[in-house]
Amino acid sequence: MEEQYEGPLPRRRRRKKLRIGRVILTLLILFLLIASCYSYLQFNAGQSLAKGQEIDPGPFKGDIADPKNPSVENFLLLGIDDDGSGRSRTDTMMVLSWDKKEGKMRLISFMRDIYAEIPGYKSYKLNTAYYLGGVQTAKDTITGMFDLPIHHYAIIDFDNFESIIDTAFPDGIEMDVEKEMSEKIGVTLTPGTHQLNGKELLGYARFRADAEGDFGRVARQQKVISAVKEEAMRPGMLLHVPKLAGSVSGFIQTDLSTKDELTRALTVLMNRGAKIDTMTVPVEGSYSFNSYAHAGSVIELDLQKNKDAIAEFLQQ
Repeated sequence: MEEQYEGPLPRRRRRKKLRIGRVILTLLILFLLIASCYSYLQFNAGQSLAKGQEIDPGPFKGDIADPKNPSVENFLLLGIDDDGSGRSRTDTMMVLSWDKKEGKMRLISFMRDIYAEIPGYKSYKLNTAYYLGGVQTAKDTITGMFDLPIHHYAIIDFDNFESIIDTAFPDGIEMDVEKEMSEKIGVTLTPGTHQLNGKELLGYARFRADAEGDFGRVARQQKVISAVKEEAMRPGMLLHVPKLAGSVSGFIQTDLSTKDELTRALTVLMNRGAKIDTMTVPVEGSYSFNSYAHAGSVIELDLQKNKDAIAEFLQQ
């Protein structure tokens, strides 16, 4: 009867295991190379879409971070519209307060018709501040009126907004359109739930030809931001991120470096648990309507009530 071999396993089995490991490692490296090439090509494709779309907001100096709350950064978000003269007014004015430590985001929308004390100029509507002195004057006006520090800014032209939405979300953004909308927005929207492309979504956000006027428009702008954030969380969105990042780096003007800009933007977009709390200035019961020959119809504020409301909102 033959003896049973009880020694160590043959070497060839060990080599087989090594070969399997090498195959897995090779496949992993190949996958990373393909993913890197795809991201690079898509990023460049996104950048090419934005060529010739640069915005010149002028110089900017943000406020120093509060030593007591170093994790909080406030971003001035401006949506601008060229009136045909080569100069732009801000149709959308918001401040996004981001507490990176707590993972909280709070969004304050400012009505464009607020009668504002603009440093170095006469008092005009708030949306005139950018027209008169660029992003720094818009920042100084809001900071000065509301004791609201601003650390960074981001500006987008409305034509660029359309391109970003169409690039990032080729199937559109799902929105519940409350009523028929068409006057002065360049599109016709009907009531109901629709997938809106960039031009339609912008028209929805800018519509003001109803009894709600600017108050309704600000509410829709906040609704659009929430819808875009939700759409960005869908699994398929990952494939569009490189191209979106490329287009964003050209379409949006900001004081952040490209690396910081993309990192922070994607962190906000991909934070599934983050909720955006919103408020609108002026707050209820703190304003009246007036008219001036040099400024037209304006909203005059009880400034202290609004400053107190902002402070309370940011401390929640």
